Amino acid sequence: MTATTRTLISPVALNRPRGRLVYRIVLGLVLLVSTVLFIGPLYWMATGGFKSSQELVKTPPTLFPSHPGTHAFSEAWSRLGMGQLLLNTVVYAGGALLFQLVFCVAAAYSLSKLRPILGNLILGMMLASMMIPAAALVIPQYLTILDLPLVHLNLQNTPWVIWLPTVANAFNIFLLKRFFDSIPDELLDAAAIDGAGPLRILWSIVLPISRPILGVVSIFGLVAVWKDFLWPLITVPAHETLNVGVNTAATSMPQNTLIGGLFLASIPTIALFLLFQRNIMSGLTAGSLKG
Repeated sequence: MTATTRTLISPVALNRPRGRLVYRIVLGLVLLVSTVLFIGPLYWMATGGFKSSQELVKTPPTLFPSHPGTHAFSEAWSRLGMGQLLLNTVVYAGGALLFQLVFCVAAAYSLSKLRPILGNLILGMMLASMMIPAAALVIPQYLTILDLPLVHLNLQNTPWVIWLPTVANAFNIFLLKRFFDSIPDELLDAAAIDGAGPLRILWSIVLPISRPILGVVSIFGLVAVWKDFLWPLITVPAHETLNVGVNTAATSMPQNTLIGGLFLASIPTIALFLLFQRNIMSGLTAGSLKG
């Protein structure tokens, strides 16, 4: 006896002409509203840079720029010094990603395949740390970087102040562990019989077949640093990121120039998502079924 799949609309209703028509209309409306809600702010930000300051604040707002121009974008690039801001952000995000991959992969591989004593307890404590609001950790982290324990170094205005707090990411460790759990133990046992050690197995077998989830973790790590505002604002004021630099100059710039700068700052992350959206979805679903 086969199980019946439960859906919002029964197959019988969908087979009727009226049921198909209603289904398509509702589906089209839902997709249209969702698209407007998600794309609308991006479209307003993109077209705002092509408008003059007077047109930007006009009521009701114009859907298309009446006299489009690129002056706001060029002015935002020069006044904000976006070249240096972009370089700073790339250095922070790239370094954080490198350290995070090394630590998270090692932790997830250990918990999944090496199975240390109290491994489940350690994983549970990592996941429990996700319940702590990020704002509650700002002051302890800030006091820590002002006087790093044991070595007594002040890390303020150095890339290490961005890199070190992002190294341990419980969510990424959980994603990696779930994927590593789906890798058959027989494959690793065969490599061990051939004389491969744990590190060689990780480098030659586990990592090559883990590219989808590594891509997802990389994107999450990059975007988290790229969009962060509060922590770079208080820890690296001498070497600002894109978000901090744009916010600092917000009060002294015309609105269309500011919006142009915001759009330029958002281009890298939007392009990153469009390029790797398939990898994101495949990586998130990879490892959900063990086999």
